[in-house]
Amino acid sequence: MSHDMAESIPRLRPGDRVAVVAPSGPVSPERLAYGCDRLRAAGLDVVVGAHVLARHGLFAGSDEQRAADLTAAWCDERVRAVLCARGGYGALRLLDHLDPGRFAAAAPKPLVGSSDVTVLHRWLAEHTGAVSLYGPMVAGTALGTDRLGHRWAGELIRTLMSPEQTRRLHCPDAVELVPGRAEGPVTGGNLNLLAALLGSPEAGSAAGCVVVLEDVNKEAHRLDRLFTQLLRAGWFDGAVGVVAGRWRNCGPDPDAILYERLAPLGVPILAGFDVGHGPRQLTVPLGVPAVLDTGGRSLTYTVPALA
Repeated sequence: MSHDMAESIPRLRPGDRVAVVAPSGPVSPERLAYGCDRLRAAGLDVVVGAHVLARHGLFAGSDEQRAADLTAAWCDERVRAVLCARGGYGALRLLDHLDPGRFAAAAPKPLVGSSDVTVLHRWLAEHTGAVSLYGPMVAGTALGTDRLGHRWAGELIRTLMSPEQTRRLHCPDAVELVPGRAEGPVTGGNLNLLAALLGSPEAGSAAGCVVVLEDVNKEAHRLDRLFTQLLRAGWFDGAVGVVAGRWRNCGPDPDAILYERLAPLGVPILAGFDVGHGPRQLTVPLGVPAVLDTGGRSLTYTVPALA
């Protein structure tokens, strides 16, 4: 994505409408209400998709219902951002129910979510070029509860409303696995979902990009297999840098697996970043150019995520 696209999507202002959708797993009504109240307290007008509290097997409604909510929110010119209620599983099943032409014709707006929402970030990048935000979800731990405190919800709201304040993402206890600096648009997301997209048009590639990677609850052999699968498919070819999360509950030494598989790429690698699952959840813009500085333990965007 170009600088022009980042600069063409406006930041949110008090009174702007945001829509909450549930593209994946079923949603807790209590957490949803709490997260919506936090957004309203920031001055946003929050509307909730018709099927957000539906239940259909493993999912928050049928594939058709969840796709209809996402399409309605994206194509509503009054809606300035679309926020996902939670992750889980199910977004991958929506892709064949979305019309690329309708999404591309609508005014671009940020999509917010992480984990399973990775596939929607990649789909939008492929079909619309819109900026998206890999960050906390409305009924997730950071917004929908008090368990992580107020910082991470605040970081998301500042990225939406005052993005110049969140251009530098800094994690002082992150670990330099391969020292160096790199610059390029940021891509990536959840490791498991990136691998799940291989063979589809939305898989994309890391060429020319700083790659953000994170995952949770993966045994060592599964983590190794996912890295190996993406490497063998050529997905990492041309990547300029890697920023990895904390690999929560991913075995005794997940960074050793990361280093063994990705250090041969010969690019800077920073691990232990506050992205994705875990007690600290930064909001990471995707499709926006940034500088990775492993020595500074930072990812600094060269332009704000939103104009």
